[in-house]
Amino acid sequence: MTANAARLIIGGGVVVYPTETVYGLGANALDEQAILRVFQIKKRPLDMPIFLAVSSFEMLDKVADVSSEDRVLLERLLPGPVSVLVRKRDVVPDILTAGSPLVGIRFPDHEIAQKIIDRTGPITSTSANRTGSPAPTSASEVAREIADRVDLVMDAGKCRYAKASTLLDLGKREVIRSGAGIESVLEAIS
Repeated sequence: MTANAARLIIGGGVVVYPTETVYGLGANALDEQAILRVFQIKKRPLDMPIFLAVSSFEMLDKVADVSSEDRVLLERLLPGPVSVLVRKRDVVPDILTAGSPLVGIRFPDHEIAQKIIDRTGPITSTSANRTGSPAPTSASEVAREIADRVDLVMDAGKCRYAKASTLLDLGKREVIRSGAGIESVLEAIS
């Protein structure tokens, strides 16, 4: 199942994949055309950034500029249901971040998501829904309008947390969105 998903993503496709928080839309996060397709599928305005997902700290280092102090904090939180806003490296296309020097990064604590990303490199990490609609927490909740426009919908049952990740601005040590993992984030930054 993961090999097929990875093959599709490497070929420029878009896949609905499971994480521990919600189901996401996965495409090559370093390919502008694939990213554009994700924006189109979600009907998301191009000025609203999309996060990316990694499966290791080595991969994170390739897309983000993280200080050793910040790295210690990240190692307490990741992998897990937390997104972090960090300085992006040049390899990350501006379309993904809507021109911002910061990128939102997820390191999902989900075996299937990690296996896909291990094979593909960084992928987009955005909920598999139309912008403004509820995020699906199982494959059966993925709207037909999304399912019909992607190359594959993976089904790995219900997401463990069944809610969006907490978003932490790492530089400011500030929670931007409270969600799954909020307790560990507040503990880590206090």
